[in-house]
Amino acid sequence: MTGDGSELSTAVDHWLEQHGDGLIALRREFHANPELSGAEYATTRTVADRLDLAGLTTHGLSVGTGLWCDVGADPGERIAIRADLDALAMHDDKDVIYRSLVDGVSHACGHDVHTVVALGTALFFARHPDRRPGNLRFVFQPAEERVPGGALDVLADDALADCDAIVGLHCEPKLEVGTIGVRPGPVSSAADMMTVELIGPGGHTARPELTVNLIAAAATVITDLPMRVAEMLGHEHEVKLVFGSVQAGDAGNVIPTRATLRASVRTPSLDAWEKLPDVVERALHEILAGTGAECELDYTHGVPPVINDRAVTEEVARAAVRRFGDDRVVTVEQSWGADDFAWYTREVPGSYVRLGVHDPTSTQRRDLHAGHFDVDERSIAVGIRLLTSFIEEHFA
Repeated sequence: MTGDGSELSTAVDHWLEQHGDGLIALRREFHANPELSGAEYATTRTVADRLDLAGLTTHGLSVGTGLWCDVGADPGERIAIRADLDALAMHDDKDVIYRSLVDGVSHACGHDVHTVVALGTALFFARHPDRRPGNLRFVFQPAEERVPGGALDVLADDALADCDAIVGLHCEPKLEVGTIGVRPGPVSSAADMMTVELIGPGGHTARPELTVNLIAAAATVITDLPMRVAEMLGHEHEVKLVFGSVQAGDAGNVIPTRATLRASVRTPSLDAWEKLPDVVERALHEILAGTGAECELDYTHGVPPVINDRAVTEEVARAAVRRFGDDRVVTVEQSWGADDFAWYTREVPGSYVRLGVHDPTSTQRRDLHAGHFDVDERSIAVGIRLLTSFIEEHFA
C-alpha cells in the first residue's frame, strides 16, 4: 500500500480496502456496456444514481448526456475533476468476462477507468466531508471522441464558470501501473478531420486520356498532399496528415465519377493548427491543377493541443511524489494524440495527467484504440489516491 502518512491518505487507503472491489466491478459494468459519443444515456444514469445515493445533487448537461456535481459549497475557490464517458466505434477483441456486449462498440481508450476514478473520488469525499480540504466539482463529460468534442457542451452550460482549476487523468499503457506521467506546457497535439470529394465525368479504363482519371488524381492527392502541406507550413512545424479511408469505384474497368478520401490532420503546434484549414485547401488546388478533377473539401477544425498550466502541473507532481515516491513520477513526451480537454485549459488553469495502466507482469503492450486494449485494474485505486492527494496539495 502506498501512502504518505497524512490523515487524508490513511482514510483513503482504508476506504479503498472496503470499496476497491466494488469500483473494479463498476468499471467492468461500464466496459461491458459501452456507449458511443452523445449516446451515453445508461452510463450517465449510473453515475448520477451513485452520486444521488451519496447525497450529492447532480446536474445534467443540456445535450442530454453527461453531468456534473459539486462536493462542498464553502466560501473560497473550487477545483474541477473531469472524466469522459464515451466509448469507440470498434470491436472488443479481448477474451475476458467483461468483454463488450455491444457489437462494434468498445471502451478501448480507458474512459471507463477515468469515470470510475472520478466517481470514486467524489464518493469518498461525499462520505467523508470532514476530510475534504476545499470545494470540488466533478464533471462527467460526454463525446470526447467526437470532433470538436463534448468539452464544448460542458463550457456552453457554464459548468466551469466558477472553477479556478481543472485536472483530468488519462490511461497510459506506456507506463506501468503505479507510475504517473506529468508534463507542463503542451502535452497533446491538435487534431482535425477532413473529407476530400473528387468529382469527374467518369469513363472507360481503355480510354483514360479522354476523361478525368479520378483514381490517378486520388492517388496523387494521397501521396502528395502530406508533403505539400508540410512544405507550406515550413520546417519549424510538424504535421501528420494521414488518410484512413478511400472509397472510389465499383468495377475494375470503369473510371468512377466520384472518389471520397478521409484523413486526420495532427500537429503539436498551436500556430500550425490555426493555419491548417487554409493551407490544406491551397495545397489541394495546387495538386489538382491540370487534372480536370473538381474538388470539394470538408475540413473540420477539431481540437487544439492541451497546454498544461505549469503551477497546477507542479502541484500534481508534488502530490504524486509525496504519495507514491519520486521514482514513480516521470515527465512524459508531448503526444501526437488529441483530447478535447484542450478546451478546458483555454478557459481555466489545468493539467492533464497520464495514469499508468500497464501490468508489469504482462509481455503484451496493449495500446490505446486497439481491439485488445485493457488495463491493470489496480490503476483505479492509484488514480483515486492521486486525485485525493492533489486536492490536498492544492488546498494546503
